[in-house]
Parts: sequence; C-alpha cells; structure tokens
Amino acid sequence: MNRNLIFVAAALFLWGFGEGMFFNFVPIYLDLQFFLSKYDIGLILGGFGFFMAITHIPAGRLADRIGRRPLLIGAWLLGLFATLIMGFALDLPLFLVGLFAYGLTAFVSSPLSSYVTAARGEWPVGTVLSLTTATFGMGMVLGPVTGGWVGDHYGMRMSFYVAAAVFVLSNLSMIFIEGQPIDHHDPDSPPPGLASNKKFVTLIAVLAFAIFSMYIAQPLTPNFLEGVRGLSLSQTGLIFTVGALGNSLMAIAFSRANPRRGFLFAQALVILFAVFIWKGTTLPVFALGYFLLGGFRAGRPLAMAQARELVHESQMGITYGVMETVSAIISILTPPIAGLLFERDPIILYPLAIGLIAVSIVLSSAFLPQKAEAHA
Repeated sequence: MNRNLIFVAAALFLWGFGEGMFFNFVPIYLDLQFFLSKYDIGLILGGFGFFMAITHIPAGRLADRIGRRPLLIGAWLLGLFATLIMGFALDLPLFLVGLFAYGLTAFVSSPLSSYVTAARGEWPVGTVLSLTTATFGMGMVLGPVTGGWVGDHYGMRMSFYVAAAVFVLSNLSMIFIEGQPIDHHDPDSPPPGLASNKKFVTLIAVLAFAIFSMYIAQPLTPNFLEGVRGLSLSQTGLIFTVGALGNSLMAIAFSRANPRRGFLFAQALVILFAVFIWKGTTLPVFALGYFLLGGFRAGRPLAMAQARELVHESQMGITYGVMETVSAIISILTPPIAGLLFERDPIILYPLAIGLIAVSIVLSSAFLPQKAEAHA
C-alpha cells in the first residue's frame, strides 16, 4: 500500500472517532440545549447542507489546479477550530457559527477522493474510495457510544471538547502525507466538458433522486429514537455505533463489487433501514436498521467509481466536486421537508422513504450508464 494511503487512513480513522462523538447528536443537542422545534432543527440542518454545498465545486477545481494536499490540511484544521467553537458556545448564534464552519469542511471530499484515486496504484477506483469510507466508519464505531456515555455523565458539551482533542491527533497524521503532481490534459485535444457529457449528466440525475430517496428519513431519526421511542443518549449512541460499524463493513463488502450493481443493492439496504426503524420496538431492531443504513455510505464510492469511468483524469477533482455538490444540495432541501413531515406525523417519513427508494431502484436500473470507456 502507498505510504500516503496509510497516513490518510489513520487521519480518517481518528476523524471518524471524533466526529462520531457529537455529529449524530447535533439534532438532539439543538432540541435539548436550545429548545428548538423539529422544523427549526430541519432548517438548521438544511443550512448546514448549504454550507457544504457551496464548497465542493470550487474545491474540486482548485484540487485539479493547485494540488490536493493543501486543501486536505486546510479542511482538517478548519474542522478542529469549528468543533472548539461549538463546544465553547453557550448561545445558539455562536453554536451555529461553529456548526456551519464545520459544514464548510465538506470541501475536503473531492480533494480527498481525487487524492486517494491518484495514490491507488493498481487498486480499482471503487476499492480505494471504499477504503476512505471504511476507515472513517471504523472510527465512527467508537465515537457514538463514547459520545453518548460522555453526554449522559458529563453533558453533551463535553463531547465537543473530547472530539477536538482527537482531531488534534488526526491533524498530525494528515500533515505527513506527500504532495502529488497535477494532472493535465493535452491542450490540442481537450476532453469534453462535463455539461456536454451525456452519460455523466444522466448519472448525476439518477444519483440526485437516489440520494434524496435514501436521505429523507435520516435527518430526524435521532429525534425519533429519543423523543418517540424514548431511548437514552447512551442507547442512541450505541445504535449510532452499530450504524458506524455497518458503514465500515458495508464499504469493505462493496469495495470490489461491480459499481452499478452494487449501487442498486445499496439502495435496497436503505429500504430495510426504514422498515426496521418504522416497525421496530426494541433496541436490537433499531440497531440492525442503522447497521443496514451502511448501504447509504457504501453507495457513495460506488457512484464515484461509475463517474470516474466517464471522465478524463484531469477532470477528476471537478467531477467529484460536482457529485458532492449534488449530494450537499439534497442535504439542504431534505431536512426542512423532513421537519415539516415529522411535526405532522413522525411515522410518515419511513413509508415515504420506502416508496421513493423503490422508484429510485427502478430508475437506476433503467438509466444508470453501462460500463463506459475510461478517459484516462
């Protein structure tokens, strides 16, 4: 394995551990600490998605032009300072500054994906992209149960401080990665622009609907488990930990799967998540649902592996940036919709998600491009 992948994997493992301590608890924290309604929480999560969305395409373009390493280190440092701000915040405005600043760290996604793709050696693209999901997910296995225990015993604010300490170690790991040469295309024979690449545009359209369908039930499920099902923070943290284990194991399991078929199967797993949260009444059933939600995370590298087959290597950063932007736009629009539906009837989100994902699987089967010629 390339030495850079080892340092990236270590940094991601530590980051997953730190983020897992607080991130899934943010909707609950907004409810208990600041007494917000579910619709207001949905709006804030949508705002978080907005700050994610505005970063991806510029970051992808910069990664193609100035290199990936500076952007990776910048994102890691920003995440550390944003977490400290959330921990220090005693009122909502300052907490939102930290939360939205943390959202800006999403610009790391396309440089990170293009960095590990370039460093993969003989590995398939889907395999190395799944590596990032799996190592991050392994860290997340430890984070939620630790964060839930800390929250129950010392208050949820303490989780931000402990997470920041872990992020310091993650930053130290990221500093040791090496820079990479910048890829260029032949100026006399440039590749077609992404907007004129019909197969890529089709992939993006299918992906957008699939993400919306799989995500609609997710933003307020922590509130559903805490407020409707009556689980404690420690119990909820245990469920999130099982979910993180699912993220990691699913990413490993799908790492060598055919990207197109794997993406279809990943969506089916999210249907089962919705079924178990909707119909479940016990902690093990909820945990199984979150384990199967790993299909949502596993679907991301599978979609990117399909996109990589459709574009030139010099467009890798901007391609991943476009895909991350689409995902982020969905995360802007979906939480407020989920919040409105939750306030009408918390249960309705789950049968709705099941129906939408079923439609998405049909559309994906019909319109996802077959294996394309690689433009490398």
